[in-house]
Amino acid sequence: MISSARLVTPRRAIAAAGAVATLALTLAACGFSNDSSNDSSSMPGMDHGSKPSTVSSSSASPSTGGMPGMDHEASGNGLSDSQDGYRLTSKDTTLPSGQQAGYRFTVTGPADKPVTDFAVDQTKRMHFYAIRSDLTGFQHVHPAMAADGTWTADLSALTPGSWRVFASFTPDTGRGKGKDLVLSRTLTVPGNAKQAPLPAPATSTQVDGYTVTVKGEPMPGMAHPLTVSIATDGRPVTDLEPYLDTYAHLTAFHEGDASFAHLHPTTKASDGNGGPDLSFHAELPTSGNWRLFLQFQTGGKLHTAALTLRVG
Repeated sequence: MISSARLVTPRRAIAAAGAVATLALTLAACGFSNDSSNDSSSMPGMDHGSKPSTVSSSSASPSTGGMPGMDHEASGNGLSDSQDGYRLTSKDTTLPSGQQAGYRFTVTGPADKPVTDFAVDQTKRMHFYAIRSDLTGFQHVHPAMAADGTWTADLSALTPGSWRVFASFTPDTGRGKGKDLVLSRTLTVPGNAKQAPLPAPATSTQVDGYTVTVKGEPMPGMAHPLTVSIATDGRPVTDLEPYLDTYAHLTAFHEGDASFAHLHPTTKASDGNGGPDLSFHAELPTSGNWRLFLQFQTGGKLHTAALTLRVG
């Protein structure tokens, strides 16, 4: 749950030395084969609630896991299904096209047993993301866990192609207590998959009548301030509602290697409304194009704006 300057997501802290901020920066990544998207979002790159976005991007690097849905290289950056003794396991290697589906998974710990005790982060014990290999179809949902440690993430209709799903969490007991982890697996949605190009870099985009503008010039591997401003009909928006304990949620994916980053405003949400300017502490590790997804809420409705940011 512009998730990336703490364009990072996935979450509280893969931050490098010198990173200023009360935000946590976590890096993750997704890489798969090529494909395309075609959903009912009002504009390309927009995601309304948990529905997939029609945002497009260039292809990511293919997965190299030895088995479907498994990737054992790049451990520690979100591209792996395991880290520090924790593993993301699932029997789901495919999901149907064009219909809602539940992705079932379990997180096992160093003792190879399901983990059931997770710390609350941004009001949730688990943040779950899905992105297609061309960086379309972005979804951010919060799955439910059964007593045996099995999670079910309810995903909106997926388009054919290769997808990567990320589980972002913090164990509350055991060896990994208090450590932010991001693990991922790949899955396939059968059907005719077509690659969609990445939209060109831009400083602003529109969604649901709102104009979202990004100000700042992040440099790769360096902490840098980033400001997101939201307006409607030329007027600054000041009625942003608290969402996940803040006023906006930012997620980003890097073109080429599809690494994932996730950022939140430095200002914690209060009981009142926020806006129009949201400050972020950005630290993007690599140069190139990043596809950003900003989620914010007004009038009880969640909006998702997407644009491409050039770094370096």
